[in-house]
Amino acid sequence: MAQPPDLEARVAALEARVSELDERVRRSEQDAAAARVLAGGADRDVTEMSAEIRGFREQNTRVLNAMREDLTDLRSRVDDGLAEMRSGFTEMRGKLDAAAAGQQQIVGLLNTLISRGEDS
Repeated sequence: MAQPPDLEARVAALEARVSELDERVRRSEQDAAAARVLAGGADRDVTEMSAEIRGFREQNTRVLNAMREDLTDLRSRVDDGLAEMRSGFTEMRGKLDAAAAGQQQIVGLLNTLISRGEDS
């Protein structure tokens, strides 16, 4: 069987094309391997970030709970202090009222003495 005259050129072109495709496949495999390494690193980074965020959230919750307890304690102390002040004001008011009543009695007695002195 006779070979077409351009068969050798066509086979050479085909071999060149196969060689080119083989090189492209090797580069693609290398790129895929590099992409897997990068994806693994990104996955680890995301996992670490998630753990850090979870830790931050837990710490934030602990801080807020401690602040809530402190504010509750402070409010209780303020309420107790105000109740003591009210009691003290009530007691002082009673004492001032008693003193005013005593002074009023003294004024009445002085007025009586003054009016007797004027009659004499």
